[in-house]
Amino acid sequence: MKKILLLATVLLASCAASAQDTAIVRKAVKVSIKPYGFVRNYLNVDSRRMMTVCGGEYLMIPYDEDWNMTEAEVQTHNAADERFDRNAVPEAHFLALSTRFGLALEGAHFMGFDLSGKVEGDFAGFGTSNTVLRLRLAYVTLRRKNSFGQHELLLGQDWHPLSGSIMPNVLGMAAGAPFRPHSRTPQVRYTYSPDGFGFCAAALWQYQFTSPGPDGESASYAHRSLVPELFFGLHYRSPELYAQLGIDYTNLLIRREIPVVDYFSGATLYNRLDKGRCHSFSPTVYFQYSPLSIPFMLKFRSTLAQNLGHLNMLSGYAWAANAGGNRAYVPMQSLVSYLNLSYGDQWRVNLFLGYQKNLGLADKDYSIMGIVPELYMKKGVNNINSIYRLAPSVSYNTKAFNIGLEYELTGVAYGNLDPSDGMVHNDDNLRQVLGHRFCLLVKYNF
Repeated sequence: MKKILLLATVLLASCAASAQDTAIVRKAVKVSIKPYGFVRNYLNVDSRRMMTVCGGEYLMIPYDEDWNMTEAEVQTHNAADERFDRNAVPEAHFLALSTRFGLALEGAHFMGFDLSGKVEGDFAGFGTSNTVLRLRLAYVTLRRKNSFGQHELLLGQDWHPLSGSIMPNVLGMAAGAPFRPHSRTPQVRYTYSPDGFGFCAAALWQYQFTSPGPDGESASYAHRSLVPELFFGLHYRSPELYAQLGIDYTNLLIRREIPVVDYFSGATLYNRLDKGRCHSFSPTVYFQYSPLSIPFMLKFRSTLAQNLGHLNMLSGYAWAANAGGNRAYVPMQSLVSYLNLSYGDQWRVNLFLGYQKNLGLADKDYSIMGIVPELYMKKGVNNINSIYRLAPSVSYNTKAFNIGLEYELTGVAYGNLDPSDGMVHNDDNLRQVLGHRFCLLVKYNF
């Protein structure tokens, strides 16, 4: 009995000492937790049906014309008065689902590194409704400064290096997309920033923003490849200037079953497995200038985009063959650029200009296969020649409150896809479709 009492006393003393040590450690490490976020409401009025996500708040482009009768049918039936474009119908949305909240963590240390982290969410997730709680950001950073500069290692879900925090000063939820790469994704990213110059290297995996393919838009094409998306960039920073030069590499593995059909009966004999990889390289350049003497800012980005559908750009790839009969998955290529000019602090005027040009297959030795072209594009759009956007806005901004009005004119040149090169040529079939959007933003920050 005495031994049991002695053992219990020792265990209690050990637990008390351990608890005391833990309390000392917790007391020594003061981790600050800072909540932040905003309540944001958008009122959007569109002149016609638009390609949107997030309940209509996130604008991509206006849909193509959808006539109830062809021109030949109009002439045959003499029914010109009955002809109408099904997509030429105005719509309006008023939603607060982009309301955001987050926690910023600071204060801990690990092996000489300063630790910080962030967790952020909103209500614009995907599900049976548009009010699903969505994880936006969730990462940990390890940061150390020395005489040579700052080293930072980020692990978790953050903005894609092609997106980052360097966004145009527009009011719309899309923040300049599809003329700007837009994605938050799991990643491991290292950034080295000596005085002025620096570089960034990242490995990224798809999650919420995914690539198109034979089975629809899915992260599985990237996950099956076992090769993460890779980004490498150089940058220069000064009090008035920030510039970046980078390149993004994406590797997708596409697997699909192709039916083998009996020539005489037309019956499917069996399914043949077809698989291949799509390799794509997307160089980009970014420039930002903000003089200290006046409240002016200029932002410019241009990207030679290959298969960047997972970055909410109207991009993708094709199943193609060359003259020798070799089959491959070839990325589609486009030149995507935007220019953003803004002036003012509390009262701010802003002008956004965006342009995208379809350059077709990245390898012109190939042509797209299939009677129905085997082309996998973001949102399934494969007949665009070019897109442009003009978006002026005016806003009133304080630390706690923002209100603003923005007008967006988005024009799309639709036509007929040429499977031989993946382009939509400027011919008699080309047609301009214009979409007008008026956006009212009301936002309370905390």
